[in-house]
Amino acid sequence: MARVLITDDEEPMRLLVARAIAMDGHETVTAQDGAEALDILIREEGAFELLLTDIQMPVMDGIALALSAARDFPRLTILLMTGYADQRERASNLQAIAHDVITKPFSVADIRTAVADALASRNS
Repeated sequence: MARVLITDDEEPMRLLVARAIAMDGHETVTAQDGAEALDILIREEGAFELLLTDIQMPVMDGIALALSAARDFPRLTILLMTGYADQRERASNLQAIAHDVITKPFSVADIRTAVADALASRNS
């Protein structure tokens, strides 16, 4: 199964997503903001199949994280999450590097499906 780095500044969301993804056998690592996630990516030399990140976060937002991750780890699949329409619009310019944007709130089934689709696209 895949290693997934989950980045969200809201702990309940990080835990929910981590539990949902773990149901499918994926290994999860969590970070509370983009800067922490980037540190983890660098420290682990990009040893993840998927970066699942919220867009709006303090310190480093998900778009800055996605741009840095795509530049430094081009094989990493990126899936963005947001609860804000304006953030979804900002992310529309990232189609070349981000697989998709999932809108919050979402169900456990929705996030599991989005992760499965992102990982399947990686293998095709």
